[in-house]
Amino acid sequence: MKLLLLFSVIACTFYLTEAKALVCYFSSWAVYRAEPYKYDVEDNDPFLCTHLNYAFAGLGADYAIKVLDPWNDLCDEGGKCGFNRFTKLKEKNPDLKTLLSVGGWNEGSSRYSLMAADPASRKTFVDSTMALLKEHNFDGIDLDWEYPTQRGGSPDDYVNFVTLLKELAEALHPEGMLLTAAVSAGKDTIDPSYDVPGMSEHLDLINIMTYDLHGSWEKYTHHHSILYPHPKDEGYALTLNQDFAVNYWIEKGAPKEKLVLGVPFYAHTYTLDSAAETGIYAPASLPGPAEGGYNQICESQLTEDWTIVHEPDMNEPYGYYGLNGFAYEDPTSLGIKAKYAVDKGLAGCMVWSIDTDDFHGTCHGEPRPLLNALKKGLQA
Repeated sequence: MKLLLLFSVIACTFYLTEAKALVCYFSSWAVYRAEPYKYDVEDNDPFLCTHLNYAFAGLGADYAIKVLDPWNDLCDEGGKCGFNRFTKLKEKNPDLKTLLSVGGWNEGSSRYSLMAADPASRKTFVDSTMALLKEHNFDGIDLDWEYPTQRGGSPDDYVNFVTLLKELAEALHPEGMLLTAAVSAGKDTIDPSYDVPGMSEHLDLINIMTYDLHGSWEKYTHHHSILYPHPKDEGYALTLNQDFAVNYWIEKGAPKEKLVLGVPFYAHTYTLDSAAETGIYAPASLPGPAEGGYNQICESQLTEDWTIVHEPDMNEPYGYYGLNGFAYEDPTSLGIKAKYAVDKGLAGCMVWSIDTDDFHGTCHGEPRPLLNALKKGLQA
């Protein structure tokens, strides 16, 4: 009996140390999309992701946490109870962790900078956050401040961000709640914005946004979530890949077992200057078609005359029809990235965002091909 108990403890310990995180952001505004792309809380499969992050809450002028869409998020005055329905997913899978993500690109940085600089304002934020999390049964907070010291922030954010994380952790961790953060993958942001060892001390997971590394602002084609440098990359472009970002966070002092590799479920688009030049670094002076999720991209491939390219020096596909160019991820490329995370000893992978997978199974004959590829790869 004692021997059996010993083996059970060993097995449980192995699982807890080896199981990889699959962190999935749910963009709550997906409920407003037209069919068939509308995606609501109950469309989330509670058994695929280990952590589901509800995006977004914000920061009020009084420095308290702010509900950005009360009608969708709350039950008040006939609201849709999004928060409560989201955390209720744990009734189906008690192992699921549901977090509230605060911030995002549209929130900017200046108000977060002012809040983090003042002890009273930080207390207002921490106390209001704890109250909101408890009221709606969240398991923690994901802080997506884009970015300390940048976009209207102050150089003092470098220190104040760690202080804010420390005070959040001191409130959350005794309650058994999690503290995670979404962080930049760009060297030019990492260096001035993040005291990496200081942050790492207080964070449970560090979600690296290893996407949007390239885009239509560059006037040439490239892949926005390329794993390794392209053979044509040179200079600063050699830093614009996922492998560099991961290694740089480790070099700066982040424990690799807290790092989560971010992957996009959406495409970046280009308008090619000429149909004769279609590869990476092809001239593309104008923005492309509206950038969409993988579900829209794969459906387009069913009706348009696409050319899909898998370069031998790249793990990610890109494609084009006419002068329309698209860089995106597919199940194969995401399986490779999941294996990279496992081989690297990372905590796992992160998805932006779960609601743009082919969740109806229109293209592959089964729903959620991207998410399933990641999950399978992380379990290998």
